[in-house]
Amino acid sequence: MPTERITFTGHDGSTLAARLDLPEGPHLATALFAHCFTCSKDIPAARRIAARLAGKGIAVLRFDFTGLGHSGGEFGNTTFTTNIDDLRAAARYLEERDMAPALLIGHSLGGAAVLKARAEIASVRAVVTLGAPADPAHVAHNFSAVLPQIEKDGVAEVDLGGRPFCISKAFIDDIADGKLTEAVATLDAALLVLHAPRDETVSIDNAAEIFVAAKHPKSFVTLDNADHLISHPSDAEYAATLIAAWVGHYINLSPPAPPPGAPEGIVRVSEADPNGFLQDIQSGPSHHAQADEPLAYGGTNRGMSPYGFVSSGLGACTAMTIRMYARRKGWPLEHVSVDVSHSKVHAQDAEPGSKNRIDEFTRAIRLKGDLDDAQRARLIEIADKCPVHRTLEKGARVSTELIA
Repeated sequence: MPTERITFTGHDGSTLAARLDLPEGPHLATALFAHCFTCSKDIPAARRIAARLAGKGIAVLRFDFTGLGHSGGEFGNTTFTTNIDDLRAAARYLEERDMAPALLIGHSLGGAAVLKARAEIASVRAVVTLGAPADPAHVAHNFSAVLPQIEKDGVAEVDLGGRPFCISKAFIDDIADGKLTEAVATLDAALLVLHAPRDETVSIDNAAEIFVAAKHPKSFVTLDNADHLISHPSDAEYAATLIAAWVGHYINLSPPAPPPGAPEGIVRVSEADPNGFLQDIQSGPSHHAQADEPLAYGGTNRGMSPYGFVSSGLGACTAMTIRMYARRKGWPLEHVSVDVSHSKVHAQDAEPGSKNRIDEFTRAIRLKGDLDDAQRARLIEIADKCPVHRTLEKGARVSTELIA
């Protein structure tokens, strides 16, 4: 997944830092991601969601709000309204690049912000919230002990997650006026509400309130045991996969036809998790899969292993070859299945005297139907004519080039 580090001008003229995660293949749509209160664009949940959407052909712009992360400006001078203004500025930046956002995604207070901002970003067709409050004033519970001081002095420093932040009275007054009911009721976009039942920061009652206020089309999916920050990799991956699958119903992601002369296209493999082994596999413009390693080998077991893909290629090609032959002959083959196992064996078993080890693939073929013995024997012979079988037996040459 290629990523551009970019900047654009925020609501007050400050320079905002952003990452634009781009698809490896065709760019089919763009999403704009708003992070949670006092978080940043680089939280794990944002990175994983961006990676999954990029695998679907959706570019994702995630940025730091004014005064947070790598963005300029003073956080103490910001409000919920200025967050919405920053979102509008991000949308304008994308529009200037002919990448107007069709999808808004917001986490926690960022979710409240995208619900408010949608009315001012005409290109948006779908909105996703994760752990969003129904009332932005909900965030005040994070610093309720200093509210009297803020009321008295106009500002106070608070500790949030071990970091000091200045919270102003303007911020408190602004979130008090930020009720979302009307914005949600007039959203005019498909809505996906994601929330964890055990979220201790923003209770799931907030998700119910947002969902009830919204008009169809709308969807509500629980994130099971996830925490508010969706910090566990499996929870973030689950949320990302849900969003990627859901959004295709509301945003046209029809990929362009593959170029002439490339009937099988390109298989592109990209890291989905640089801290593990999970890989996104895109075969041409239309087919997506995942590869991983088992838990025992340091993976997360969310996809087949590389050798599993090799075995599946052999099994699929074998079944297709048998079916094609039986169909041409008009034989009563009702069903074919192939079990493939892979192991390393001593090469001397195949090549006398060799001390090396070679790969051995074992096929167990099941043929169902009213076939006589001669037909069954012939179909087993035909299995050896499978092109993948021949490639594995004869070997292949792999050439490699470095693309800068």
